[in-house]
Amino acid sequence: MKPLAIVTGGAGFIGSHMVDLLVERGWRVRVVDDLSGGREANLARHDGNPDITLERRDVRSLQPGEALFEGAGRVFHFAGIGDIVPSIERPGEYLSVNVQGTVAVLEAARHAGVGKLVYAASSSCYGLAAVPTSEDHPIATEYPYALSKWMGEQAVFHWHRVYGLPVNSVRIFNAYGTRSRTSGAYGAVFGVFLRQKLAGQPFTVVGDGTQSRDFVYVTDVARAFMAAADTDHVGRSYNLGCGNPQSVNRLVELLGGPVVHVPKRPGEPDCTFADITRITGELGWRPQVSFEEGVGRILAEIDYWRDAPLWDPASIAEATRTWFDMLAQKPA
Repeated sequence: MKPLAIVTGGAGFIGSHMVDLLVERGWRVRVVDDLSGGREANLARHDGNPDITLERRDVRSLQPGEALFEGAGRVFHFAGIGDIVPSIERPGEYLSVNVQGTVAVLEAARHAGVGKLVYAASSSCYGLAAVPTSEDHPIATEYPYALSKWMGEQAVFHWHRVYGLPVNSVRIFNAYGTRSRTSGAYGAVFGVFLRQKLAGQPFTVVGDGTQSRDFVYVTDVARAFMAAADTDHVGRSYNLGCGNPQSVNRLVELLGGPVVHVPKRPGEPDCTFADITRITGELGWRPQVSFEEGVGRILAEIDYWRDAPLWDPASIAEATRTWFDMLAQKPA
């Protein structure tokens, strides 16, 4: 019988690509997703495949001894909620889903005797970091989303130390690619820009557009998680980026279209830049998809974003009002 993997959030952006890779490599997959952010359509290519099952569950409802986890050799934990502004407005919800949800997954995995759990952490834990940023950089969470992902990661390592659960954590920098989220709050630049391009509207560039992000393509992200599961290393955190930041202006150049500028937001770094020495050295992982190729793959499937919210300067200003109010006047 094929080995079994659990993918929480497996109908979402990164999770669905993780499912693809697992199937390609001969695994059975149980997807746990409440579909609050994920889409069944992201799994449509596996329709009729008896090796893929979808359990529509909030991960917080998982219990120790869950039959769902029985026999699983791997757990990839992507389920959670993202975006900065809603986390400032609803911090309790973020801590509940991203921390308590992670604890529920850990307990289900521990009682099932899972061989390895890999946690999807966030580079937002570093805050306004020195670059390139290594895994031992001081932690400085700037907003509740970052805090919740960091606390989830700490729970993962606590279950490793106290209970001996084999775990690793991957701190994702700026993942992009096909199937990224199309609904919800104002957030990731790709979704905003792609919908604007479809509507023939100018790209709303924050600040002067010289800020850069360490973009890593989603299939490379899935490969990194597989490597983190397959390695003999345990209890390790790994930065995941390409180590080659790209500016927002370069993204606009590749997408092609007019630009309008909106105010720069407090608490956002000018540059994210992963030091990937550890992941390349210990796991043998390297990015395979260039930024230009990745943007080309997205443009080839741009209709996916046709139903995404269409943002303009006025709606962005309204959506980010809380962000400015709460983060612009932080105490020293």
